[in-house]
Amino acid sequence: MGNWIKNYSGMIWLIAGIIAGSVAGSVLGTRAEVLKPIGDIFLNLLFVAVIPLVFFAISSAIANLEGSQKIGRIMGVMSAVFLGTLIMAALLTIVALWLFPIGQTSFAAAGAAPVETSKNLSGDQVTQLFTTSEFFNLLSRKNMLAMIIFAILVGFGARSAGEKGKAFVQVLNAGNEVFQHVFGIIMKASPLGLGAYFAYQVAVFGPSLFGTYAHVLGIGYGVSLFYYAVFYSLYAFIAGGVKGIKRYWENNIIPSATAVGTCSSIATIPSNLYAAKKMGITDAVAGITIPLLGTLHKDGSSISSILKMSAVFAMFGRGFDSAEVIILALGMTVLVSIVEGGIPNGGYIGELLFISAYGFPPEALPPAIIIGTLIDPVATLLNATGDTAAAMVINRFAEKKQVQPA
Repeated sequence: MGNWIKNYSGMIWLIAGIIAGSVAGSVLGTRAEVLKPIGDIFLNLLFVAVIPLVFFAISSAIANLEGSQKIGRIMGVMSAVFLGTLIMAALLTIVALWLFPIGQTSFAAAGAAPVETSKNLSGDQVTQLFTTSEFFNLLSRKNMLAMIIFAILVGFGARSAGEKGKAFVQVLNAGNEVFQHVFGIIMKASPLGLGAYFAYQVAVFGPSLFGTYAHVLGIGYGVSLFYYAVFYSLYAFIAGGVKGIKRYWENNIIPSATAVGTCSSIATIPSNLYAAKKMGITDAVAGITIPLLGTLHKDGSSISSILKMSAVFAMFGRGFDSAEVIILALGMTVLVSIVEGGIPNGGYIGELLFISAYGFPPEALPPAIIIGTLIDPVATLLNATGDTAAAMVINRFAEKKQVQPA
């Protein structure tokens, strides 16, 4: 019980802050607007810290890659399964949102001006999304995707420099470590910052705000549990037929309990490795894919990402239905899944990324953070237990045979 409280203490404090803010907003009414500067300070600190954090995290990770292992076929199949399952989870969420649309009732109904965007992406908009014309523009959160691409290039450049680049790699590693701690320090203030912001939102936008959150969470938990039960069974069937389904669920109990109990995909890797052997996944496939998937493959984060985007779109009076919006959302969902694995509080990075890419104001961040926090338990369950389901499929096609029991 003590470990459970410790693992979820951050979420407990954050929810407590949100509840306190909600009560304050309801009791104080418009007087709660005086609390808004506290929330603004917290958001500004996040926006400032996120740029160096993401840069050092991505560039250092790439710079430290080991290139000696030749695992071409396994890596190729893993990449295909990785992308396929993430996009499948995202598409399922989009379908659910079409069937049970989120009403534009909170920010939009309260009189907030909708964010204007063009219906089609022009060539100039695509260029500005992926690159900037000046280096200093990379330091703006509005150009986060361009900064991520630059960080990838820096990482490969440092790696290819060999011995001469080792000192620079050490700088990248040190910067990564320092800004992880900086971000962690800022996030300690999240109950206060988000609580103050939520008090302001409740005071200004009223009870419709709670209906929107409840609607989004209902869809999120429903889709997640459906994906967990149905799609992981489907993946196990592809890997080993009816017997594959039986082996998967017989050996998925401990990883599932570990994921929910620790709220960590990384902490579930040991139990996933043990379960993978029982499921009939070869040591070669399990040894390569389970650690990598534990860091990079996050079906739950894919669902959460789409939910947060659609909720923010609804709150600001925009439609989450055009081809351009959905294609960009799918691309960012894959990117967020990768980024989250290497960065503490990586979900917040994804929220900042889509807010930047779609041109939302800073006020869009608190709702995204709140939804991400409340959906986190079931998202972690999918993030962790989806790795063995994916590994079964990888084993099926990389080894060219069905999984066999250990």
